[in-house]
This record gives sequence, C-alpha cells and structure tokens, in this order.
Amino acid sequence: MALSLAIEGLDAGYGAVKALRGVTLHVEAGETVALLGTNGNGKSTLMKCVMGLVRPDSGRLALSIDGVAHDLTKLSPEAIVDLGVALVPEGRRLFPKLTVTENLMLGAFRKVARSAIQQNLALVFDTFPVLEERRNQLAGTMSGGQQQMLAIARALMSSPRLLLIDEPSVGLSPLLVSQTIAKIGELKQRVGLTVLMAEQNFNQAIRIADRGYIIVHGEIAVAAQSVDELKANDIVKRLYLGGVV
Repeated sequence: MALSLAIEGLDAGYGAVKALRGVTLHVEAGETVALLGTNGNGKSTLMKCVMGLVRPDSGRLALSIDGVAHDLTKLSPEAIVDLGVALVPEGRRLFPKLTVTENLMLGAFRKVARSAIQQNLALVFDTFPVLEERRNQLAGTMSGGQQQMLAIARALMSSPRLLLIDEPSVGLSPLLVSQTIAKIGELKQRVGLTVLMAEQNFNQAIRIADRGYIIVHGEIAVAAQSVDELKANDIVKRLYLGGVV
C-alpha cells in the first residue's frame, strides 16, 4: 500500500505558547523515522497534531494513501484513526482497572480492525508473549515494561498503516528500553509497519531508524537522510554523542 505523511511549515501551540515553528518532515511507506529531541521541544505536540488532538495554527499536514491525499488538519481524531493512524501515547495511558484483553479490545474499535481481531491478537501475543500469559491481569498491576508492551499492542489491534510512538523509553530501565525498541524494530520487519517514533534516547532510537530529525525549541534543526548522516552531524555530536564542536 502506497502511503506517505507530509508535514510542511507546521506552526502549533497552546494559547500564546508556541510549541512548533515551521516544522517540515515526511515519512514514507515502510520507513521508521525517528523524531529526536529532549523534553519540552515539541515532539509530543507534533504527534498530537498528526492525530488531530491539537489543531495547528498554520501549515500543511497530509496523509496520502494510494494516491489520495487526506488533509489531517480538517479531520477529527476518530476520522484519522479510521484512516489507519494509531498513537502509542507518552505515559502509555492504559485503562488500569481493565484487563490486558479488555485494553487490547479497545484498540480494535476501528471498523477494519474488528474483522481482524483474531489475526491481530495472534500477532501481539506472538510478539509480546507475556501479554498472553497475563491476559486476565489488570493493566494497572503490571510492571512499567509490560504496560509499555500493552500500549504498543493496543495500537496494533487497530490494524494501523501508520504507527506513531511517543517516548517509548520513558520510565523504563535501560534493559527494558533496549527490549522495547528492539520489539518495535521487529514489528517493522514482520508486518511492514510505517513508524514515526518520538524519542530522546538517541542511541536506542537509531538502532531501528532508517533516518531521523532533531527538533530543538520547536524547530527542525537537523533533517538527516540516513542514520550515518545523523551521527555525523555536529549538532548531534554536541547534544547526544558528547563530541566537542
């Protein structure tokens, strides 16, 4: 399926506070693109703009599917989900008093996904075996790593074309961060997911990314066409790799 996300000149914020300034980036079918930056630089705001949860002040935000362009700035979050966009939010945002299975079923609300529930359940249980083992456990009683697995799995239950993942490493130990990032990379290989991942852990993100962007104070400071180009950038060396430039 031909798919692309195009963001051009995007400005967005909250009242008088500008979170994004002239952001331009694109994601093509089958890519894993990393949006890198420290806290407070606009990564989550950008994800919310794509999902229709924050309306941009100006700019273009379009999702093209099989040659048909959809203006996401004019669609409701429900309509954007129905196009096949799923968000794994920062902080996971599970329903703690519902079981693993009940949380997963909430992810299958999209009409297309309802007919693929068994297929998607098989995928998520094969990818995250601990979820099958704990399918009747309340989500709020699980460890942070298990909750992050569940949040990703819930998004997969919607049969997404484009998966947005916001800060998957937050609150996890280094080992769990490594395992979680590896699972995201595995899903791309298995089912050909297109992924836009906002992350501040540079070294983990570039393990699975095809290329990436650095966002600083709401603006794209680096747009690299490969991971090697990203690692060679002076801004990256200074901010993430401990280099002196």
